Amino acid sequence: MPLKIDDVTKNHVYMLPLTVILIKGDRIMEVQVSKTTNGIEEQVIKIISEEDKKNPLADQEISSKLYISRSRTGEIRNALGIPDAQERRKTLLQEEIKRIVKKNPNISERNLTTELNTLGFHISRNTITNSFFDILQTSGFAKNEKKEKIMQEPLENNKPSDIFLTMIGHERSLKPKIEQAKAAILYPSNGLHTLIIGAPGVGKTELAELMYKFALAYKKTNVNDYPFIPFNCADYAENPQLLLAQLFGYRKGAFTGAENDQDGLVTKADGGILFLDEVHRLPPNGQEMLFQLIDKGHYRRLGETNALHKAKVMIIAATSEDIEKNLLITFRRRISMVIELPSLALRTLEERLDMIREFFFQEATLLNKRIIVTLQALRSLLSYNCVGNIGELRSDIQVSCAKGFLEYVTNGLDDDSIMIDVPTLPIHISKSLYNIVWDRKKVEKILSDDLIFLPGTKIFEKVKESAYTFPNDIYKNIEVEYQQLQQQGLSDEIINRIITDGLETNLKKIISQIKNNKYNLITKDLRVIVRPEIILLVEKMLTIAEAKLGSFDNTLFYCLATHLNASIDRIKTCKYSSNLCLHNVKQYYTREYEVAKEMAFLTKEHLGIDLPEEEVGFIAMYLKATANKDVYDTAAIGIVVVSHGNVAQGMVSVANRFLGVDLVKAVEMSLDEKIEIAFKRTLEAVMEVDQGKGVLLLVDMGSLDTFGNQITLQTGIATRTITRTDTLMVIDAVRKILLPENNLDMVADSLTKEKISKISHLDKNRKKSNYVIVCFCLTGEGVAQYIASIIKKEVLQICNKINIIPIGVLDAVTIKEQIDTIMQNSNILIIVGSINERYHDIPFISAAEVIQNGPQKLIEMVQNRYEASQLYMDKAFSKVFNRELIEINEEVKSKKEALVLLVNKLVDKSYVTENYIKGVMARENMGSTVINNCLAIPHGYGEDIIKSGIGILVLKKAIEWESGVMISLIFMLALNEQSQNEFQRVYRIISNLDIISQIEKAENVDAVFHLLENA
Repeated sequence: MPLKIDDVTKNHVYMLPLTVILIKGDRIMEVQVSKTTNGIEEQVIKIISEEDKKNPLADQEISSKLYISRSRTGEIRNALGIPDAQERRKTLLQEEIKRIVKKNPNISERNLTTELNTLGFHISRNTITNSFFDILQTSGFAKNEKKEKIMQEPLENNKPSDIFLTMIGHERSLKPKIEQAKAAILYPSNGLHTLIIGAPGVGKTELAELMYKFALAYKKTNVNDYPFIPFNCADYAENPQLLLAQLFGYRKGAFTGAENDQDGLVTKADGGILFLDEVHRLPPNGQEMLFQLIDKGHYRRLGETNALHKAKVMIIAATSEDIEKNLLITFRRRISMVIELPSLALRTLEERLDMIREFFFQEATLLNKRIIVTLQALRSLLSYNCVGNIGELRSDIQVSCAKGFLEYVTNGLDDDSIMIDVPTLPIHISKSLYNIVWDRKKVEKILSDDLIFLPGTKIFEKVKESAYTFPNDIYKNIEVEYQQLQQQGLSDEIINRIITDGLETNLKKIISQIKNNKYNLITKDLRVIVRPEIILLVEKMLTIAEAKLGSFDNTLFYCLATHLNASIDRIKTCKYSSNLCLHNVKQYYTREYEVAKEMAFLTKEHLGIDLPEEEVGFIAMYLKATANKDVYDTAAIGIVVVSHGNVAQGMVSVANRFLGVDLVKAVEMSLDEKIEIAFKRTLEAVMEVDQGKGVLLLVDMGSLDTFGNQITLQTGIATRTITRTDTLMVIDAVRKILLPENNLDMVADSLTKEKISKISHLDKNRKKSNYVIVCFCLTGEGVAQYIASIIKKEVLQICNKINIIPIGVLDAVTIKEQIDTIMQNSNILIIVGSINERYHDIPFISAAEVIQNGPQKLIEMVQNRYEASQLYMDKAFSKVFNRELIEINEEVKSKKEALVLLVNKLVDKSYVTENYIKGVMARENMGSTVINNCLAIPHGYGEDIIKSGIGILVLKKAIEWESGVMISLIFMLALNEQSQNEFQRVYRIISNLDIISQIEKAENVDAVFHLLENA
């Protein structure tokens, strides 16, 4: 059936039986689809026709839906004459930009970008700048580029030595860094390429701009002869090809939409400085192209093979990431100068006070009001943990000034001053005044009184915009909104509340550019492991808690949701958690316990489950712990998660996000790392998190479980170690250490007990190879057999190993007894019956519903249960290991020959694209891929993987893989992001020396496959 055309708008795609109607601009084109097509073209067309027109799907997103390569998607789209994602959106975006600019010709780029995103576009400021410059100019748009701001400042009177005086700390902590920056600029003939590293908000961009100003002053040149071209690699990180096109330019026809030859930013920076922010987002091939420019002084544009372009460019790059993990070693070696800027925590108190003064001066000038900051407020600003460094400090001061200005406007004060006191500060700052141990002598030496900041007493540059910076007109908006509400006759109290709520919302939008909204993110993540009815229940519980005890932060929500989800499962299986502290809870937390009883009653009301007294005690402890605002500032049990491969950090991140804390450290042991080095890093992590109550080590397997005892012997720090950890265990551990009554042994014993129960349950299920659906009827097996007959066909399509067992209850044996007997040898997926006979946690559906409405709902339930079962996991795992990808060979004589053979095998069977070999070779050049000096695991890039698979080559004669290392077994991994579970099982195989030894001795493919299948 053709799709119905309800509306015709520009750049929409519609599908007819064998014809695509593409409306582009004012032209209507028809695209004919071959009648012999395999259906992929129609699927591409359908996906594009249903996409969000404001945010069209990139080829990578389309390819992931169809399980084909990105390059294949591009070929199909080009053959159909469909433009790429940016081109499909262009007309709609142009119209919106023209409309906005016509309405407000003086709108800044930043505010234009914000308004477009509010309308539903997901677009970066850089895209607006580079893609729509012509529209902006013709619309009378007041361009406000950051790079132009730097260039407009007069430099004729500046001496080179004066340039860095504006940087706070230039004579103290930053002095050696500034000397490095000067040396990089002064080095003949065109300076030393420089990499600036440091946490977000430490001032990397500011240093790069000052280096440029220093170069202008020293060289006595101007901005036309010595340009400064900034580029943020993150703006195009989702489209590596477009990123490289922006940097190096492209040749006509290099990709869809490349209608003319185009110079890149390297050309524009010729003779000057190219500043690459967030350089870690530059793909490996982009880094390679860049170091060719560094080495040879020439480069190629995209789409060129022979032509070379010369450019004399000094590169300044910046990143907040670990350069050893995120930048190629070949690229790092070519950056001669590395400048690491310290975090705000490592700066002196004097420097931090200088920054606070500077930012308050800026706000006083902006508001044209005198600002008075009390001593207590200044102490808080000096002491709190400022995670976002200088950028966050500036933002928090702006938040404080905005609140102070609101109070000034609403109170109608005669005194022309804005007062900043502790209550005016954001809550996370004001609490620090009472939680931080003061170095009183040092603080009193530099600060002993309130400070007054007068407007216009200093000449400041315009405040640099960043993710932490307020729009300059926010104060004006507050004043205008106040006047409008006052005209409506509202009281000052109500006006203050309305504006405050709006202000808080605006603040969240601004700061969320770096800090994602935790509640929305966590709620979404929680739904993966917590049932929806539990989340709804907890939300109702919190209503009671807040009505009785006041407001709570989101930590209580996460704790209760994860705890109750597990508790209710335990209650269903009669496994209550023993709470040794229950007596203390009743005695010391009387108020919380009474509220907890009210909350627990909701469980019976909504789920039909009575929470036992022990569980009520747990709820009371959570209420007490999360209501205590100082709980995270007191001593706590430390947790360190240690794993092989890149696993631990992911588990830690999820746990910290779920519970809204930052209490856990991760240590990841790379596949080729020496055990001594991993132990040293684990020891350092334990010492970092220890607060006197001991440290819990959660490890995955192998020799890591011995670390705890060794650390205790060396340091005296009490440790407990639990093996075979997973994400849910980490979450549970964090949840337990949040309870102040728990000690290290209590937490470890509780986790061990739950793990043993879980493993026992899993092992028991794994022994049951068959899966069944039980159908029963009160009057005998007749109806049960009828139901079995109508669902049998659909069930067998899911898996032919699922059996349907009809039973009756007129026999002497009860339903429960019959189900018990079946469960001894089988896994029951669903129970279908005439009455709701609840049995453990097995889903139930009534026979009447199946007969009246058909079996569709039942089939969906079976499908979901089956896909979550061990049988499904085994089936998915078997897709990764396939006989067709295994080869035993006597002829291969070199590493390159082995790599080519395996890639060709994966290509022939449509597991990877032909480009996969390039990624494999690049990875080999980056470092070792050998494990335990006996097995090689080469692998390429995920973008070239069509479906997951592992090519295996068993060599009868070992070959030299790297200097001094002989290899006779190779596993070529082609695993995409959806194969994380499979990789964990693959890793257990390849790290087992006994299995590897047996595979090396295998005589044929079947023997190898049998070993893998039973590992």
